[in-house]
Parts: sequence; structure tokens; C-alpha cells
Amino acid sequence: MLALGRPPIESPEPVLKFAVLRLFLTVAALVALAATGMPFHGHLTIVVAAVGLPWALGNLMLAQRRPDLELNPLVAAGDIALLIVVELVTPETYGAVRFLAIFFIAAHAQFQGQGRGLVVALVGSAVLVPIAALRSGPIHGEMLAFYESIFVVTALATALTAGNIRLAETTGRLRARQVSRHMIETESEIRRRVAESIHDGPVQELVSLDMILTAVSSAIGNGDREGADSMLGEARSITERNIQALRDEIVGLGPYAFRELSFETAITDCVPVWHRRFGLDVRLELEPVSLSPEISGPLCLIGQEAVTNAGRHAQADHVTVSLSRRNGEIRLRVADDGKGFGDVWPLAGDTGHIGLSSMRERAEMVNGSLTIDSGGRGTVVTVRLPLQAAPREF
Repeated sequence: MLALGRPPIESPEPVLKFAVLRLFLTVAALVALAATGMPFHGHLTIVVAAVGLPWALGNLMLAQRRPDLELNPLVAAGDIALLIVVELVTPETYGAVRFLAIFFIAAHAQFQGQGRGLVVALVGSAVLVPIAALRSGPIHGEMLAFYESIFVVTALATALTAGNIRLAETTGRLRARQVSRHMIETESEIRRRVAESIHDGPVQELVSLDMILTAVSSAIGNGDREGADSMLGEARSITERNIQALRDEIVGLGPYAFRELSFETAITDCVPVWHRRFGLDVRLELEPVSLSPEISGPLCLIGQEAVTNAGRHAQADHVTVSLSRRNGEIRLRVADDGKGFGDVWPLAGDTGHIGLSSMRERAEMVNGSLTIDSGGRGTVVTVRLPLQAAPREF
């Protein structure tokens, strides 16, 4: 189904350039007419000078001051109307009019989108074809029918192609913007979580440690050896607890040393952290698969996100992480016994699951695909990528 809405224009520069090009074509036509002795009894020169030139100048001024109004479909109608006037006054310009019609249809399809561009092509064809049939132009009979058929097909194909290219470009920009927004939101969430974790954990414990060390100093000064030893033991316990907490935070932030760590090692290091944080029983089924650091990193981060979702949101008790090589592809599978997503499609753009979107983006970065199957018996996250996969270049 074709959308009749106009895609957003992020910069007025293309609109202004098109207006300049329209004026250039008009001036070039006047120069050519003057150089050839003003053919067609000067009728075409009058039309171009009296109608075409003011129209081109007016559009240029509008593009400079109000580019949004220059994108009105009436501008496309004006361009087609000018071609109609030219062909009515000088039917001998049949070929030139058809060339310019294709040009204007392609340009307006780029600005208006596929649906509106197709409407411009249909309207232009519906008006120009009868004029050629009624006026005595340079082509007649069967040849005219042949050329007009080619013109109509070309006009429609041009509108569809140009509009589709514009749609793809717009979709790509919106997707890139969405990914950027997700990255910013994810970074903000990570910063908030780390700040809260450090403030509620190590910072508070270090305050207690400082108080204990002060008390130890006082106890030693008072000759209370037994009390000092007891407080030093407590201080040592606080230190060990915070070392473990900070190590867990580092693991939770992701394995950033894949030049030295394999996928198996990085995931294995995460298992005790997941057990302490979420009480998860994590089972690993990892085949020996040789992965480059560029592949291991995204796969491990996807696995981390999937397990974290299972423990934090799905209330799962058991999770299985498997890595295998089958039929020329690598497969990462994370299955849990949690409550799943219910009737909500987890990869929908408006569900608010930023982590799931980041998982999909990471899979696509290594030319892979991500699928999520969720139901009453848990959720299965699967990543498949070619055995010789390489990171995608953007």
C-alpha cells in the first residue's frame, strides 16, 4: 500500500537547489531560442519569457524564504501546467515537453514521496497524452500511440523508483536516529544504575570503613589491642565485600577485553554474578567455536542482556546459554523459564524495551539476525550469523 504522506525534509538545501535548477533550465531555454532565431514564430519565446521565467523566479524566492511552501503539491501542478501551455502553443515541442515532464515527475517524487509522486505522474500523463492526440504535433498515428505508451510507463516507473528511493533514505535516517536515541537512553540508564550502585554500596561502605579506621586508631592509642583487632577484621570484611561488588559491576558493564578473553571465558565469568544478583541457575552449553573479538563482543553483550532480562523482568529461575555451530552458521541461544512477554511483540518499536532493540542492533552489526520467541513457558532469544561473519560497516 502506497502512503500519500510526504516524507520529512530535514534540510531546505535540496529544495533551493531544485528551484535554482528550474530557473537555469528556463534561462537556458531562452538563450537557445534567441540563438536559433526564435523559432515557432516567437510563440514559444513569449511563453517561456512571460510565464516560465516569472514562475521560476517566484519559486526561487519562495524556496529561499519559505521552503516548506515550496514543497506544496501545487508547485508540482504548476510545473505540469507550464508544460501543458507549451505543448498547446507549440505542438512541435512534443519531445522536449516529454523529457521535461519525466524530469519534473522524478524531482517531485523525490520531494513528495512515492504515493504523491505517483499521483503527479498519473495526472501529468492524463493531461499531456490527450493534448498530443488532439493537436497536430510532429508524430501521428501508431507511432504517437507507441511513444505515448512508453511515456506513460516511464513516468509511472520514474515516480515509483524515485519515491521508493526517497522512502528508503527516509527510513534509513529514521532508523539511524532511533538507534542513536536508544544508545543515548541506554548510556543514561547505565550511568544512573552505576551511580546508584556506587552511592548505595561502595560509597556508604567506605564511609563506614573510614569511621572504623578512625576507631582503630583511637583503640590503639588507648591500648585496646583486642578491640583494634576486632575492628580491623570488620574493616577487612568490608574491603573484601566492596572488591567483589566492584568486580560484579565491571562484569555487568560488559567484557571489554575480548582481545584477551574468549566468549566462553567472558560468559563463564558472568555466571556467579548472575547468581548473586538474580538468584539464577545458569547452565552453559558452549561448543568450542573460534570467534574473532569483533564477533565475540556483540554476542556476549547480547547474551548478557538476555540473561539480565530473564532475571530482572521475567522472574525466571533457570536459564540456559548455548553456543553452537550448525550448517555453516553460528547460533547463540538463551532460553529461560520466566513469564515471557505475553501478547506484546518484544521487538516492536514502541514497547519501550531499549535493551531488546540494542540486542537486535548488535546482531545486525555482525550481519546476523535476532529472533525472540516468548510464551507462557518462557522466552528464547536466538542469534544466527554466518560462520564467516564480519562486522557490518556503516
